[in-house]
Amino acid sequence: MKQVLLPDDVMPCAGGSRPATYLVPYTTALSSGRTKVTLRYHLFSFLLEGEKVVTYPTATTRITPGQFLLLPAGNCLTSEKLAGPVSAYRSLMLFFSDEALTDFFTKYPDLAPGREAAPGPHPFHLFEADEFLTNFVHSLGLLLSAGPELSASFQQVKLEELLLYASRQQPAALHTLRAGVHETAENQRIRAVVEADLPAHITVEELAFLCHMSLSTFKRRFARLYGTPPNKWLTQQRLAVAAQLLRQGTLKASDLYDQAGYESMSSFIHSFKQVYGLTPKKFQMQHAS
Repeated sequence: MKQVLLPDDVMPCAGGSRPATYLVPYTTALSSGRTKVTLRYHLFSFLLEGEKVVTYPTATTRITPGQFLLLPAGNCLTSEKLAGPVSAYRSLMLFFSDEALTDFFTKYPDLAPGREAAPGPHPFHLFEADEFLTNFVHSLGLLLSAGPELSASFQQVKLEELLLYASRQQPAALHTLRAGVHETAENQRIRAVVEADLPAHITVEELAFLCHMSLSTFKRRFARLYGTPPNKWLTQQRLAVAAQLLRQGTLKASDLYDQAGYESMSSFIHSFKQVYGLTPKKFQMQHAS
């Protein structure tokens, strides 16, 4: 699986020093499957064309043009999809460091969350396009096309403008950034990740990545926490969901094997029979009667 380090891989830095903000236009003519992404900076992602799916340790979201995300630094999984065979995937990415965020709260201390403030329920925050965001993104495009390259101070001004907007529209978004993804205890992090609403086909390797752990460390700590290897646990959870759907009688096995995280009907039937002693079809008939 592909792994990306951002913003390093899109804005290589010569000389060792890195600016506090990066404004990067991004265009590709290729869809990408799920990719491991390590964000060293926080990110405002403005989707212009295509579709994007982002998975963090505790939640997944899908965005289309007109929806924008504020993503905290850390590990996540992403995929990008073209709108059509002759379309491109286009976005604007505004990266900013912890130092830039600290400078913002130093300048605007009344906006800094107090000790009693709690971060939002999700690590990321989604913004629907309104008149301000539409005009803001348009202004970024004009500045980038006018050249020369935007100075660091100019980019800082645009970041400040956007953070002020975010602090008014979704105050919890900035609280989440301040809280950070690394403050969660290891066991709490594992529980939050594996019990979240994650993609059906997610792998143990991807779960370890989202937990900021090596695969061997994740497997060891998971087994200690749940009393079973993560592969076996995932299989049991997926089959439990499938069994519940079969009991409801609204879906056939051929309709839900992919939803249960299996790539083929035959592998789904084999796993289901091992756990429940019946094929999915016979299981459904038995419970329907």
